[in-house]
Amino acid sequence: MDALELVSHIPLFKGLSVQDKQRLTEIMRIQKVRAGEVLFRKGSEGTTLYIIQEGVVKIVLPSRLGDEMILTIFSAGDFFGEMALLDGKPRSADAIAVEPSRLLLLNRSDFLHFLTRNESAIIAIFSALSARLRKTDDLLEDASFLNIPARFAKKLIELGETFGKRSGDTMEISMRLTQKDLADMVGATRESINKELRVLREKGIVSLSGNLLKINDISLLKRRIR
Repeated sequence: MDALELVSHIPLFKGLSVQDKQRLTEIMRIQKVRAGEVLFRKGSEGTTLYIIQEGVVKIVLPSRLGDEMILTIFSAGDFFGEMALLDGKPRSADAIAVEPSRLLLLNRSDFLHFLTRNESAIIAIFSALSARLRKTDDLLEDASFLNIPARFAKKLIELGETFGKRSGDTMEISMRLTQKDLADMVGATRESINKELRVLREKGIVSLSGNLLKINDISLLKRRIR
């Protein structure tokens, strides 16, 4: 998608006229990043709203011990970095490219000026923030009440529904995610995820080939969540 088409598909900007959308794209700048490149770190100043035109970015909560928790993964059409722009406080997490990515950047002053003139955008951003808060609540609930096999099964289904291609009761997920990435998403160790993947492969529930993970039986995988 070109910049105008991308902006037109984002709920935050849907209420704008074509002219306003065009003006918005004209003041955005483009940034290209490599896989593994850091867009910002927790604690850094928040001066930019990011919109993904191509690629995948993970939002990571680091610990002092060097461990990570992947809060969410964003792909083309998603935006992030808005919290620091709204409250003026430092970034609350790291943002790291999972794949080579192309992003549109909107600076803080232009973003706030845009919000003050667009009530529909304010409502849209409240809706987006609420959805992300609910997702964080779900993450805490899963960590408290589900065991690792259940959390991992739930995360694989979520990744498939967001990024995969479904055909009947099978689903293919093609992403550059390591076993450590998967472990960080569910609050587990790489070793425990390696063990769980082995169990799922032996049962024929999933199969792996390079960057492609295939869920062979979604129904069986869902049973592990109960």
